[in-house]
Amino acid sequence: MRKIILTILITGQMIMAATIKHIEVDGLNVPVIFESDKRLPLVNMQFIFTNAGSIRDTTKAGLAKISAKVMNEGTSKFGSSAFAEALEAKAIGISSSVGSETFVMEVSSLKEEFNEALKYVDMLLKDPNLTQKALQKVKTTTIGSLTAKENDFDYVASNELKSILFKGTPLANPSSGTIKSVESVNLDDVKEFLKTNLVSSKLIVVLGGDVDLKDIKSKIIKIIKTLPRGEATKVKHYDVIKTPREVVLKKETQQAYLYFGSPYNMRVGDENYYKARVATFILGTGGFGSRLMEEIRVKRGLAYSAYARVHVSKSCNYFNGYLQTKINSLDEAKKTVKDVIAKFVKDGVTEEELEQTKKFLQGSEPLRVETMSQRLNRSFMEYYKGHKLGYSVNELKKINALTLKDLNQFIKKHYEINQLSFSIVTK
Repeated sequence: MRKIILTILITGQMIMAATIKHIEVDGLNVPVIFESDKRLPLVNMQFIFTNAGSIRDTTKAGLAKISAKVMNEGTSKFGSSAFAEALEAKAIGISSSVGSETFVMEVSSLKEEFNEALKYVDMLLKDPNLTQKALQKVKTTTIGSLTAKENDFDYVASNELKSILFKGTPLANPSSGTIKSVESVNLDDVKEFLKTNLVSSKLIVVLGGDVDLKDIKSKIIKIIKTLPRGEATKVKHYDVIKTPREVVLKKETQQAYLYFGSPYNMRVGDENYYKARVATFILGTGGFGSRLMEEIRVKRGLAYSAYARVHVSKSCNYFNGYLQTKINSLDEAKKTVKDVIAKFVKDGVTEEELEQTKKFLQGSEPLRVETMSQRLNRSFMEYYKGHKLGYSVNELKKINALTLKDLNQFIKKHYEINQLSFSIVTK
């Protein structure tokens, strides 16, 4: 028994909370979010370029994702297959992806191969496979995927909702683009996107695992020096339309797909975000215990599931949700959504709902931070949104201390979620 306890204690000591460091590269201070975890001989590093995701698709929808996929095609010297085989032989993973606001280049490997992994990252950034052949391969697979999604009515309705809510902005475009926009992307577009966005001034490094930052600092600096300095630009914010709209798309479908959304008056860094998190959980994020599920599925049998959430990021803030229902139940389902949200804003929640939500959020917290990837992502988001590291722990404390009166006062202030726009796919 003593031996088991000792092992647990020692293992616990090997995990550190994430810290913020800075690496100076030619007069530029590049932030490094670092967490040591020696439980397994693994290392993960991400180069995250801010204001470099699909929000930058101002001329051709899907360009950011296409650019990331081209970066997954190896180097021009080795090509896609030979580069992938070289990585596979050493169990190294290197991949690029984009979110709405970020471009992420991630590398993972065993501890003993991490120095080698960094060499391949350096090689890829210096000599990406910016060839017509690589681009055509990416475009062909992307167009194939988009063609298949034409009959994915959740995808269709979701994209249409965003085109309604953010009309005339980059957020109105599908992040994967359209068949027409993808066909129009050329090699110069990709080169210009990478040149403008994969720059050291936009870079945040996230590093974790069985590694000492001091041992690899010089190697990371060497890689960063291969990047153009570029310019750090601020993420542009886009508001939801002021006048609600409804779009109905007629398709050959056996179900009706109902997507809805509205403004949500909150910005990144708002001290009341934890209240929004609790309120939305009770309204639509909490599965079977949520108001929408209770009224739409349990009481009326109108849908298998119903969901709603709040998005608060640097580029936008809005409320949205969705459900599927029978075609002949569409009008009733739509009316029920409106009624449930209106009643929620007017009357607030009950003490029982609040206490159950507190218990769930507190009890499920370990599941949200059990892997290195989860912890690094959380630390990055805390830093990116302007909070101190460890903000999430303090947020849980605030949730635990939240009173019913304070929560219901908060809910009643957000009457704007009644300004619902609808995207509907039906027969």
